[in-house]
Amino acid sequence: MAGPLQLTELKKGRRMLIAPSLLSADALDVGGHIERLEGEADWLHVDIMDGHFVPNLSYGPALVKALRKRWPEAFLDVHVMAEPAEDFVDMFLAAGPSLLTVHAEAAKHIHRVLQKIKDAGVLAGVSINPGTPVVMVEPVLHMADLVLVMSVNPGYGGQSFIPETLDKVRELRMRRAELGLGYLIEIDGGVNLLNAAAVCEAGCDAAVAGNAVFGQPNPAEVIRKMRASLE
Repeated sequence: MAGPLQLTELKKGRRMLIAPSLLSADALDVGGHIERLEGEADWLHVDIMDGHFVPNLSYGPALVKALRKRWPEAFLDVHVMAEPAEDFVDMFLAAGPSLLTVHAEAAKHIHRVLQKIKDAGVLAGVSINPGTPVVMVEPVLHMADLVLVMSVNPGYGGQSFIPETLDKVRELRMRRAELGLGYLIEIDGGVNLLNAAAVCEAGCDAAVAGNAVFGQPNPAEVIRKMRASLE
């Protein structure tokens, strides 16, 4: 079980971690697209969609397992958008994630789900959609290693950032300080070179970027520019 100090160490001294979403990589050449990151990515973000909780289908545990085998030292940030969340935890824990995040809206018993993830020695994350208030996850903030704020409605890549979601980031940062907790705050959806600095300033420790990275000719250079914009 990670404590606040260990979670802070995950940031490696960076103002904000960059986690490219493999959902935006070429499905026929995911490995090649990861190589094109040239080691610049802090985390690899894997979006899992069930076509039920969100209106799209994506990867399963086989991809996570393959990523772990090929890049054993990689930080695999696995984001499960599937309902009920309880039915998906075991299969993804067995695949080797570094962090496993489930949606509060998709779990019947979110406390039990987070505890199961933590008992497996994996970092546990809880996510909320743009229309879900922070108060919904307050009862489990003490258990969360990470809180993921969706800044688009989940289901598809390439959507526009919803600026009002930064208010939730600020609220989570304030609650973290008030309660003396150590969870990281991550944001996912529409993050790009133009808004990365604002996202960081609001209090995000990590940002998922999909199309903004893999949709460009040189993904590694995009990450370098994004990181430079934070200084």
